[in-house]
Amino acid sequence: MTSETALLAGVTGAPIGHSLSPRLHGYWLKKYQINGYYIPVELASDQLEEGLRALATLGFRGVNVTLPFKEKALAIADKITDRAALIGAANTLSFRKNGNIQADNTDGHGFIANIRQNAPEWEPKVGPALVLGAGGASRAVISSLLAEGVPEIRLANRTRSRADMLCEHFGARLKAIDWNRASSEIAEAKTVVNTTSLGMEGQPALPISLDKIRKNTLVTDIVYTPLMTDFLQAAAAKGCVTVDGLGMLLHQAAPGFENWFRQKPTVDQGLRDAVLAP
Repeated sequence: MTSETALLAGVTGAPIGHSLSPRLHGYWLKKYQINGYYIPVELASDQLEEGLRALATLGFRGVNVTLPFKEKALAIADKITDRAALIGAANTLSFRKNGNIQADNTDGHGFIANIRQNAPEWEPKVGPALVLGAGGASRAVISSLLAEGVPEIRLANRTRSRADMLCEHFGARLKAIDWNRASSEIAEAKTVVNTTSLGMEGQPALPISLDKIRKNTLVTDIVYTPLMTDFLQAAAAKGCVTVDGLGMLLHQAAPGFENWFRQKPTVDQGLRDAVLAP
């Protein structure tokens, strides 16, 4: 530690007390001996812009944004990265010296980095992907899969109209299918992603059969409570390659941390252990 002014960043959402981000960034701050703080800040929806600009005035270098503010934060920003514009939401804001707010979305980066770290033999271009869910997380996953060269994405959502809307947004490589067809479409998929909250602790199970899934298919779930969802356990039993959702959370945090605290962090077992500690 030095006597220079501490670097400040944080996370905002409503509620925010459940967020693992302070523990995550706190681990990196301690590991790299950085004179800085990462603070949870709960803001009311009608005070979001006022609150964010106040944080910039108070010396914060930026904040992560979680539910339910990701789309609203994008609208507030003065400058938007291409990937945030494509996804239609922001999870990382940086405050510039001139008072401007720059919005980015690193969820897709986190999703792909998690797979690359935990399933290094994954080849996205070898066949279609099946994505379950058409919410905000799905948009980040879809954009990143398309960027990685997946030839086609089949999107299943319980409300078909939302899947159709994403197809219009992302183009011809995205195809909407009925929710009740997902269990049969899974036979052709080389990559399967659950972006819904189904299977999370306190939520109903994901009602997708894996009877037709092929061995060695990559199956990943953005849910990380529990780490090994019933969906992932069933996929592992079928001989699939499985990747849990925690790494997406860890990797999406890295670009913001590097920008705010001037240190490129490492996502490793020590970080996972710290975030999962009781």
